[in-house]
Amino acid sequence: MKDVLTNKRALHDYQVLEKFEAGLVLGGPEVKSIKNSRADLKGAYISINTKGEPTILNFYIAPYPQAKREQTNYEPERPRKLLLNKKEINYLTQKQKEKGLTIMPVSVYIKNKLVKMQIGVCKGKRKADKREDIKKRDADRKMRRAMKQRM
Repeated sequence: MKDVLTNKRALHDYQVLEKFEAGLVLGGPEVKSIKNSRADLKGAYISINTKGEPTILNFYIAPYPQAKREQTNYEPERPRKLLLNKKEINYLTQKQKEKGLTIMPVSVYIKNKLVKMQIGVCKGKRKADKREDIKKRDADRKMRRAMKQRM
């Protein structure tokens, strides 16, 4: 499993309650762009329509420069379908309807030559929660430095 992209903004602004693995419906040049890390999860979110199809919106994948013939009318931020089990889709639909919860992409990675996305059921953090996370991260960093200097 090779991690290609992580949604650092979502991890900073939201608390991830649960995580799921989803496949993506992509074209060949899009897969190559993702493998070259030419994609961005900033502002991306997941929506489940009335038919029960989960799609990711605002997921930017840059056009692959070597694929000129196939990408004449290419839209970098077009909605892309996610592949999940029916049980997972029903569960996420219920969670999407709850107040204060949203479904966000956490990371994109490659698993067995397939592009997978880790999605999470997230709850927004307050300013105080963000400050606590920063303090904890700084304390961990100081502890690691102290341990490194002892050795």
